[in-house]
Amino acid sequence: MATFTYLVVDKAGKKKKGNLDADSRAAAMDELKRNGGTVVSLDEVGMLSKSIDLSFISSKPTPRDLAVFCRQIVSILDAGVPAITALGMLSEQTENKKLAKALAECKTTIEKGESIAEAMRLRSDVFPSMLVTLVEAGEASGSLTLSFSRMAEQFEKDAKIKATVKKASIYPTFILIVAFAASVVMLTFVVPSFESMLDSLGTKMPALTAVILSIAKFLQHAWYVLFAVIFVLVVGLRAFSKTKNGRYFFGKLSLKAPLIGQLTVKTASARLARTLGTLLGAGLPLIDSLGIVSNTMTNVYFRDSVTAACEAVTLGAPLSTQFKKCGLFPPLVYHMIGIGEETGAMESMLNKLAEYYEEEVESATERVLAAIEPAIIVVMAVIIGTIVISIVLPMSSMYSGLSNL
Repeated sequence: MATFTYLVVDKAGKKKKGNLDADSRAAAMDELKRNGGTVVSLDEVGMLSKSIDLSFISSKPTPRDLAVFCRQIVSILDAGVPAITALGMLSEQTENKKLAKALAECKTTIEKGESIAEAMRLRSDVFPSMLVTLVEAGEASGSLTLSFSRMAEQFEKDAKIKATVKKASIYPTFILIVAFAASVVMLTFVVPSFESMLDSLGTKMPALTAVILSIAKFLQHAWYVLFAVIFVLVVGLRAFSKTKNGRYFFGKLSLKAPLIGQLTVKTASARLARTLGTLLGAGLPLIDSLGIVSNTMTNVYFRDSVTAACEAVTLGAPLSTQFKKCGLFPPLVYHMIGIGEETGAMESMLNKLAEYYEEEVESATERVLAAIEPAIIVVMAVIIGTIVISIVLPMSSMYSGLSNL
């Protein structure tokens, strides 16, 4: 069996290209004609030209990818194209390979008689539960495009918050890596060059230089030990962070850490307000919405507080009271929710709350960066300065030795 690459034009005048396996070129031509398309080109390809399926190593779609998908499907559905056809079209043009494969599988599942939500639920590794729930609600109410529009906005806001928070860590990490690399170069190549000079002059080596030289020798002859320790430490911390005790440890650390603590609280408040407002706006009950919101909380303490609030609301307690009791959310959160409960305008209050805290996350990120930059400069100055001093001290000893000759 050979593989052929083809280009056809369907009845709607749209071009479609791909690969097809067939026993012969004639069989491939018959297969394409049976599908109702006009064959423009059909060529056999070699082993090196075949499309290689690398979907197993492709990355999980980001919130930005899902936002683009939701916007695209809304546009296609508004044009009157059936949902099953829309999924097929998007599976061919989506850049993320894992998402494209999932959309193709959804199309196949729907062709077997399943709903869109059920098809997406089968690929829970790609489609978040919140998206599946809103699609299910949209199918039931006949407002599928509205559900996708709401999720597009949700994903866009989520992507913006993640990008803002990520920005606070990229610059400090880069500077620390540069400082570490510069220190290793100086310790490995610069500092040891003075050792032979001092030995030849018979001068006493300063204590600081002796310590720095010991570190340099260790890096020269046992550098793999350092990298092994770093590797084990990183792997160990990642494994610990996935355990129950690790989640609570790092959760509390992010809440108590200077500067980062306020950013964590505001990020959680923005995600809570935006997600809960989106779900309530789609017509989901409050209890079901809180169950979904709890799964979106990245910090385990906020997740537990939302879960506890969900259980209390099930028993008839006000949501605002429960958020006040947990002591994690700022007063503005439970006050605004309380007003929403009293006036019946919960969705409106949550959207205003989300907008406020999304702006606060940006401001808090800028403040964190403004505070971290000088701290990093001080750390770099101490590290590099210590190494430079260790070089200057033997130079002065060398000059003293020369004067004694």
